[in-house]
Amino acid sequence: MQTNFTPAQLEDPHVAESEKILRKCVHCGFCTATCPTYVTLGNELDSPRGRIYLIKDMLENDRPADAEVVTHIDRCLSCLACTTTCPSGVDYMHLVDHARAHIEKTYQRPFMNRLTRGILAAVLPYPGRFRLALRLARIGRPLAGLLRRNPALKPFAAMLTLAPRRMPARSAYAVPGSVQPVAEKRGRVAILSGCAQPVLDPAINDAAIRLLTRLGVEVVLPRGEVCCGSLVHHMGREEQALASARANVDVWTREIEAGGLDAIIITASGCGTTIKDYGHMLRLDKAYAEKAARVSALAKDITEYLATLDLPKQMPRALAVTYHSACSMQHGQKITMAPKLLLKAAGFTVRDPAEGHLCCGSAGTYNILQSDISDALKARKVKNIEATRPDVIATGNIGCMTQIATGTAIPILHTVQLLDWAYGGDLPEKLRHLPLG
Repeated sequence: MQTNFTPAQLEDPHVAESEKILRKCVHCGFCTATCPTYVTLGNELDSPRGRIYLIKDMLENDRPADAEVVTHIDRCLSCLACTTTCPSGVDYMHLVDHARAHIEKTYQRPFMNRLTRGILAAVLPYPGRFRLALRLARIGRPLAGLLRRNPALKPFAAMLTLAPRRMPARSAYAVPGSVQPVAEKRGRVAILSGCAQPVLDPAINDAAIRLLTRLGVEVVLPRGEVCCGSLVHHMGREEQALASARANVDVWTREIEAGGLDAIIITASGCGTTIKDYGHMLRLDKAYAEKAARVSALAKDITEYLATLDLPKQMPRALAVTYHSACSMQHGQKITMAPKLLLKAAGFTVRDPAEGHLCCGSAGTYNILQSDISDALKARKVKNIEATRPDVIATGNIGCMTQIATGTAIPILHTVQLLDWAYGGDLPEKLRHLPLG
């Protein structure tokens, strides 16, 4: 794609990077076939190619974002299916990240939209606030239908619908510290506690810690860790995201220097995609660039790390598992086979749903801010999953788990919960109703 940026514009490193990305696009349109919003809405401007044109026009003319640009960029899930499909290697993720930051700086959103986004940014990254918000949501749930009738209030209806009806107990591993291995020590890792996941489903990290320590791996829960920054990063709040990244880089660097780390384990693939990008996000920060790159290199999804431990094969189990590959896993981190191979080795029958490349509609805060499109994608995803007739659904991202669970009665678990059970752990609570013999 030909670009027409001025030398003065290209002095901005963010603009210069976007210009290089834009020049790689050859207008082929392969991305439209795998873009969830284009498949759903059929509008060229709701495809990656269409958004690229809008971003190019906005940045080249050095103008503030307008309502049309914001509408179509907001509808992007950042699922990154387009990057998997693109034959030219267009780095759409960093291009749309730049566009969102530009929108945040130059566009005045309507009051209710600003309020909604402000509440999400002030609550979701903080476990204490998020836990309180979910308790209040149980009181407000009867109002969801009424709120849904008003377009400006629809995000609050989505929040109430997504909120769990029962709050799980806090994890026994909720405090910083180190969990020693119960077998001969073979490694030392840190694990990301996260922000939303320990509130919504602390059993995920509990399962990961139990499994790792049984396998001889010391697990460190570092003091001072904060949200990975993903949620606000995808809302264009770049300074808030970078502040979180710097805080976590400091925390993990301290652990690296104190006792060494073989990996930084992440059990939420959305967080993993962002942490693996810390090196890029902080590349212009002289005080953090090198440290951030080291952290990104150590970041591993839990299945990515387990695949290096050469787990023994288990006897077959009479349990069919349909694996939903989160977009941040398959498109963001390019991890496609490790989770399924681990499940198969653990004795499970693994099935793949049709259209596995399409997003379930969760995408961080997308199912709140774009609930109509999200609901359409959820219905499509659930239909494809249910067609495989599984006993249980497995995935690697808490957002997908929360989203899909509101559309089906089939139990959905994190992959590591099934692996923990297969390698000596207790039967997950969600499976206790199944006739497993």
